[in-house]
Amino acid sequence: MGALVIGAGPAGLMAAEVLSAAGHRVVVAEAMPTPARKFLMAGKSGLNLTKDEPLPAFARRFAVGSGGCPPPHPQGYFTKEEHAFGPQAVRAWARGLGVDLFTGSTGRVFPVGMKASPLLRAWLARLRGAGVELRTRWRWVGLEGGFCFDTPEGQRVLTPQVAVLALGGASWPRLGSDAGWVPMLRSAGVGVAQFRPANMGFRVDWSPQMARHFGCAVKGTAIRADGQVSRGEWVISRQGIEGGGIYEVAAAIRDGARACVDLAPDLDDTVLAARFGRPKDKLSVGKWLRRILGDPVKVALLLEWGRPWPDDARAWAARAKALPLNHHGPMGLDRAISSAGGIDWSAVTDELELRALPGVFAAGEMLDWEAPTGGYLLTGCLATGRIAGQAAARRLDAA
Repeated sequence: MGALVIGAGPAGLMAAEVLSAAGHRVVVAEAMPTPARKFLMAGKSGLNLTKDEPLPAFARRFAVGSGGCPPPHPQGYFTKEEHAFGPQAVRAWARGLGVDLFTGSTGRVFPVGMKASPLLRAWLARLRGAGVELRTRWRWVGLEGGFCFDTPEGQRVLTPQVAVLALGGASWPRLGSDAGWVPMLRSAGVGVAQFRPANMGFRVDWSPQMARHFGCAVKGTAIRADGQVSRGEWVISRQGIEGGGIYEVAAAIRDGARACVDLAPDLDDTVLAARFGRPKDKLSVGKWLRRILGDPVKVALLLEWGRPWPDDARAWAARAKALPLNHHGPMGLDRAISSAGGIDWSAVTDELELRALPGVFAAGEMLDWEAPTGGYLLTGCLATGRIAGQAAARRLDAA
């Protein structure tokens, strides 16, 4: 057979599309009963395809593992002329599938219908029309004599001329990204960095008084960590704190940066101190703070994380402008949106070919990179899938 793609998520499907467009026969093997389950789950609240911002700024949001990596790194997949698959290319690709898009006020790009399923149906139909064969419930289990699979019909072995691995990282294992491929690649001599949660929430041991706020959104704040600032919304949950506003600075906090919350980012210290200087009279502390901050959720956070409570207006204002974000570490991989870690950059060429396994390429979250939510993750998976597919196609053309 010509080309094998293992994994039917965005990276794998993009690799299959590129290979089939180059005229090669492609088989896509997927362990789950249906393709792109994590993609569909991510799109339930609105499929954020990419971010409409200048390419250099977009590329800077991608980071590599703690071990570092030599060039090229993920930024090159958007900026190098031969690779160029950034936000504008993603938008053109989606429109080519007949999907109308719109850009929100924050620059995030969504399908007009918001959901992932129409785009996925159109994409799969185009792949079928190009002759791509999708085999579901085919779980990759080994490399003995070829690529070994457990299938509904028993064990099967495929010996393709090229293969693209796009099995995902280690987050959301119930949707298929369980990192079960790690021992197989390590035994083949491929370096793999340990997975860590990314775009995750943080555990908080709340006092009983916070229970009434579980599920409440925190709006109009700024979280600062390691020079980064997030103005997005986040949520107080029974387990801790979660949501886009947290995810934007999650990597810095996970890696040890101290974080603080500005409960009034649009007010300077002097104006806020004047508000805290209003007479308390016979009001309880909670009711007095409610009059100042307006939002009961902000008041609850100030009372929870602001102890010992200050005794003058300027100290209250300073506390509200830099409230310590107290947590007990990141939530686990099973609750993370994505993962950091994966195949070491030293283990792949600049075309994402595994040095230890010539003719085998890797793409998507299998590689050791991370990026925040907001369209960056999906664009990164599509871009690396395209690079791996192009390189695999060139290998076949030269055979």
